[in-house]
Amino acid sequence: MSIWEAIVAEVYADHTLALTALALLLTLLARTVVSGHRERLRTNVTLFMVHLGLVPIAGVFRAGGSSLQDDVRLAALILASLSLIGLSSRVLFSFALPKVRLIVPQILQDVLIAAASLVSIFLLASKAGLNLSGLIATSAVLTAVIGLAFQDTLGNVVGGLALQLDNSVQVGDWIKVGDVSGRVAEIHWRYTAVETRNWETVIVPNALLVKGQVVVQGRRGGVPSFWRRWVYFNVDFRYAPSEVTRVVNEALRGTRIERVADEPKPECIIMDLAESTARYAVRYWLTDVAVDDPTDSVIRTRIYFALRRAGIPLSMPAHAVFLTEDSSERKEQKEREEEGRRMRALSRVELFSHLSDEERTALATRLRHAPFGPGETMTRQGAEAHWLYMIVEGDASVRIATDGRQREVATLHSGDFFGEMSLLTGEKRTATVVATTPVECYRLDKAAFQSLLSRRPELAERIAEILAKRRNQLGEVREGKDDSVRLDRVSSADLLGKIRRFFAIED
Repeated sequence: MSIWEAIVAEVYADHTLALTALALLLTLLARTVVSGHRERLRTNVTLFMVHLGLVPIAGVFRAGGSSLQDDVRLAALILASLSLIGLSSRVLFSFALPKVRLIVPQILQDVLIAAASLVSIFLLASKAGLNLSGLIATSAVLTAVIGLAFQDTLGNVVGGLALQLDNSVQVGDWIKVGDVSGRVAEIHWRYTAVETRNWETVIVPNALLVKGQVVVQGRRGGVPSFWRRWVYFNVDFRYAPSEVTRVVNEALRGTRIERVADEPKPECIIMDLAESTARYAVRYWLTDVAVDDPTDSVIRTRIYFALRRAGIPLSMPAHAVFLTEDSSERKEQKEREEEGRRMRALSRVELFSHLSDEERTALATRLRHAPFGPGETMTRQGAEAHWLYMIVEGDASVRIATDGRQREVATLHSGDFFGEMSLLTGEKRTATVVATTPVECYRLDKAAFQSLLSRRPELAERIAEILAKRRNQLGEVREGKDDSVRLDRVSSADLLGKIRRFFAIED
């Protein structure tokens, strides 16, 4: 028999043409409908290509009458079976079963593929005439030896299989194991890879996850994936807990904070009464577990500015001692500087341009410092707030709600003021003002202005003229930016009547 005839005979004997056709079909199907893990596909194709290379070699040995023919044929068939099992498993586990909503864990897929491969090898070897009884008898001893030597490894493998079967820990979960906290990136045979927020990958043996306590962060049955966080701060005993919690709750709930759940609402509570301070905490529910510290920072910023606006300082340690030379002189200097800032802020407000220096000084002493952090709402459209704001530093956005959405109609900067209509007539706020940068401003309330008008009621007429002019000019600017935003024109006489009624001034 010639070599060519032997190769052709070998091709027909091993059903090479049928196996090749099946391998081509599975390869095309896998490339078309299955995404990812291309390296496994290349491995399976490579195994089959080696099979095709061994077939003519077996033919050559057949033509020469060599006993190696059977060994080469067995190796070729084993490679073909491994390749076909790998290709068919990809189509089955990655396409067919997901179509019927049946997802098989990766470890279970690997176990099934390995079992099928072992069965095929034993069947092909038995068919080739190999006596496997001795191997099976010896395998019990080998299994015992291997089991003792690889006890920990086998425990990790079984643990990884258990994790994927019961879904107690899944890829994408944020977990805490001992001192390790991070996101589950992969679950392998032996270990689970956990990616920490420090851009570290911690390899945790699967047996440790199965035997020990694992905290899955942000998961609770039947509710959204929220994670409750705590932010602590201290305030002196001189300030009532009811006032502290009210101020902080208003600041946290006034404007939506990114990555903080609306329900349950963030809440400030008193946690402890220590020797020199009352300890408070803000608890809120984080919607993105990955961004914990930055969101805590936003909460702390809101707390800081809210307490400053309310005149409530954060507590200092009881043993803190501050020594400053010439403290009285420094105090007087600070008071002069603060008085100058307040006077400059008042001088920029046209409503107060006709006041005497004495009257402006009296108003300056009644101003209240009111800082805001970025993103905080300084005033809200429709709210009743009888005070005027004067911006000393920072920027703010003026927004009006129309057609169910807010539109920016103006931007306020250092030297601008707003809220004069609410201060002087008691009208509700016509716009929402949100700080876009850290804002330092002063606030003038109704009581402070009441004392001024009670001494000089004739000021109401002049103020009404300025107020009407400013209101009408502001309306024209807003309408120029957005036709849907309109402010009705007002007369000074109408405003004068409202001012007199609001401050109970007799005609």
